[in-house]
Amino acid sequence: MGLEGKSVVVTGGNSGIGAAIVRSLAAAGAGVVIDYVAHPEDTADLVKEITAGGGRAVGVEADVTTSAGLDKLIGAAVDEFGRLDALVNNAGIEKRHSLLEVDEETFEKVMAVNLKSAVFGTQRAAKRFIEQGTGGVVVNISSVHEDWPMPGNLSYCVSKGGMRMLTRTAGVELGPQGVRVVNVAPGAVDTPINAATMKDDSQRQKLQNAIPLRTVADPKEIGDVVAFVVSDAARYMTATTVFVDGGIMQGSVGL
Repeated sequence: MGLEGKSVVVTGGNSGIGAAIVRSLAAAGAGVVIDYVAHPEDTADLVKEITAGGGRAVGVEADVTTSAGLDKLIGAAVDEFGRLDALVNNAGIEKRHSLLEVDEETFEKVMAVNLKSAVFGTQRAAKRFIEQGTGGVVVNISSVHEDWPMPGNLSYCVSKGGMRMLTRTAGVELGPQGVRVVNVAPGAVDTPINAATMKDDSQRQKLQNAIPLRTVADPKEIGDVVAFVVSDAARYMTATTVFVDGGIMQGSVGL
């Protein structure tokens, strides 16, 4: 699963699942551009960690909800590593509201970060891949909620449902030009967004009991799947979703 010589951009890459993806890609040999909008110290620490281990990484502050931010990230990959081989659309936020509660500002913010950035990131990356003439890969970090409704979390679910169709449509459109587009959809993952649940014994046990494998994922388990999808080992995979959920979508009774 070697990624030596590959250049990858990871949006929202300095914490949680994004940071795990960065570590897995770098460990496999890729040079990684780490996008961030906050906590530059975390980005600096992550770059230091990777380079100390012999890897290649650079942090770039960029707002992926804007075309300028996306262009900045792809430009940084080309400037730093000479090319772009993969984009991981990982940036995402979650604002929990029901349909009857959600306001336009909240909905538009979630859609901008979670879906708009993925649409135009995929567009920008695909154009670069085609210009290079060597193909490329876009990995969209989706969620089990691209298929699985979650009442009270409307904006997030809609954004991930949109990402599902983005991946399928873009994968079909771009396949003849050697560009693959794949969703990786995590279930429950031990990240800061789930910190309150993981600290509450009863809530943690309830969640784990709903997962057939009886455990919440470590972020590295998501990162390693992304590294596989980016690699040539997954070269016949496109326009589809890889669920990494411990079976939760099949065994979610009681949640």
